Amino acid sequence: MKDSAFKKLTEIVDTLMSENGCPWDKVQTRESLKPFLVEEVYETLEALDRNNPEEIKDELGDLLYQILFHAKISENRGEFNIQDVVQCISEKMVRRHPHVFQEGKLETPDEVVTQWEEIKKQEKISANRKSALDGVPKHLPGLLRAQKLQKKAAKQGFDWDEITSVFDKLDEEVAEFKEAILSGKETNIQAELGDILFVLVNIAKFKKIDAEEALRTTNNKFIQRFQYIEQQVAKQGKELKDTPLIELEQYWQEAKGTSASN
Repeated sequence: MKDSAFKKLTEIVDTLMSENGCPWDKVQTRESLKPFLVEEVYETLEALDRNNPEEIKDELGDLLYQILFHAKISENRGEFNIQDVVQCISEKMVRRHPHVFQEGKLETPDEVVTQWEEIKKQEKISANRKSALDGVPKHLPGLLRAQKLQKKAAKQGFDWDEITSVFDKLDEEVAEFKEAILSGKETNIQAELGDILFVLVNIAKFKKIDAEEALRTTNNKFIQRFQYIEQQVAKQGKELKDTPLIELEQYWQEAKGTSASN
């Protein structure tokens, strides 16, 4: 049943992208589909945040369709097809889990991660990558990319020994940011702000916090609290922009009090 469902979906993709298929689908390219792939990933993340099984199922389907879409484009270009994609990931998972599919035994998740990274390192050597930082996608969100870059650098010994040193660096960058603002040089302001964010990501790494996920959580928390303020203002028959800031702050504190996490 599962195989027939997957086969049916691949046949739908084939039909839509055939000569007599959908006028929109059959003219799409890798470049034109990039925004949709990113959008589906984030919609899937939102569904996971809401922990709604039906919504998660729906969004995973949309994400799977994007994968099939890209595989079909490559098949039409004579490069590979979806079967090749499945075979490739199957071989990779077996290769990177020798403690499961071959001899050996690992007891903890940390041991698995260490082995995984060593296997990846050997694969990169075989792929003739020139830098330890190679392989971090350029299109990742900024915080996520910074975190991956820092983790790779840390594995090469390029990192502080203690988190207190990172806090000292943060103080230094904040001081430079303040100086840039007072000087009025816009290019410096942007660069110094970037430096602050980069150091904050390093702090997150020390505490094993996903910086991107932390910001996503805070964004969602802000939305909930702001919407609470909107509701309270509307109950008073007023507009948000015409409400005194002191009153808005009161509603904000009320929203914090009703939140599951402050």
